[in-house]
Amino acid sequence: MTTNTPITNYQLPITKIVIGTRKSALAMWQTNYVSGCLREAWPGLEIEIRPFVTKGDETQAAGIPLPEIGGKGLFTWELENALREDEIQIAVHSLKDLPVADSEGLLIGAVPQRANVQDVIVGQNGWTLEALPRGAVVGTGSKRRAAQLLAVRPDLEIRSIRGNVGTRMRKVLEDQLYDGTVLAAAGLERLEETENISEYLSLDVMLPAPGQGALGVQCSEENEAVQTLLDKLHDQETYLAVTAERAFLSGLGGGCSAPVAAFAEVDAGEIFLQGLVASPDGLQMIRVRGEGGDPFELGERLAQEALGMGAGEIVNN
Repeated sequence: MTTNTPITNYQLPITKIVIGTRKSALAMWQTNYVSGCLREAWPGLEIEIRPFVTKGDETQAAGIPLPEIGGKGLFTWELENALREDEIQIAVHSLKDLPVADSEGLLIGAVPQRANVQDVIVGQNGWTLEALPRGAVVGTGSKRRAAQLLAVRPDLEIRSIRGNVGTRMRKVLEDQLYDGTVLAAAGLERLEETENISEYLSLDVMLPAPGQGALGVQCSEENEAVQTLLDKLHDQETYLAVTAERAFLSGLGGGCSAPVAAFAEVDAGEIFLQGLVASPDGLQMIRVRGEGGDPFELGERLAQEALGMGAGEIVNN
């Protein structure tokens, strides 16, 4: 006797999960992407998406530079607290926004395959980095981006800019408060806003933040059922690369606020990492490169090499 009823060869470790996310368009895209991957991997899993407003979101309108009001953790506290209380079982983050050390009781349960790691220029009149007028005002809240911009164009005026992707582009293209801004390519590509990109910056000009282009799916370290679900989303090569990058950042002093960039690639199990520590004005640029099989050892080794080249003075200033 034949049947059209689908047969599954597994049992769901948990039947329903709640995914927490910020309300921005990009955060919602990332969450819907993870939700779609989970549904494909685990047919029958019931998923609820619960949006949160974080302290970081609440301060966007004020335009205060992020490092002055508590840094990236302002965007994760509410979600992490909800994970600990089991109000949600998963939180989806841009990995570059997560601190290098796991929050108490939580872990990164999966790192899906990475998107584009590059940064881009969104400029008035389609201006590229080279074409921006002398003394042009470029908006960024990132010390990493500011330092690398100034290393190439010391004449630029860097001003803080806050807001989600759409808000930042509007401040440039419509309000004309800035001549240009720098954004992550991954965000614009995910939101299908690439028509506003003036230039993709090469990695020789703009090395990305550790973990840029990757997602971190966070869960409770005690919830083994959820961890089993997330195993199907995990991309090992991406994990090795971003772990090396984050180990480089950690090796420089954990939460250091100096301009730090890193990018790793994996080939046949070997990790190739390049790291950068810069002074805020872009006048000092310490670059290191290396390879290895252990992401933690490699990141730490290159961090120590950079510190030996004078990065400690930059990081501690």
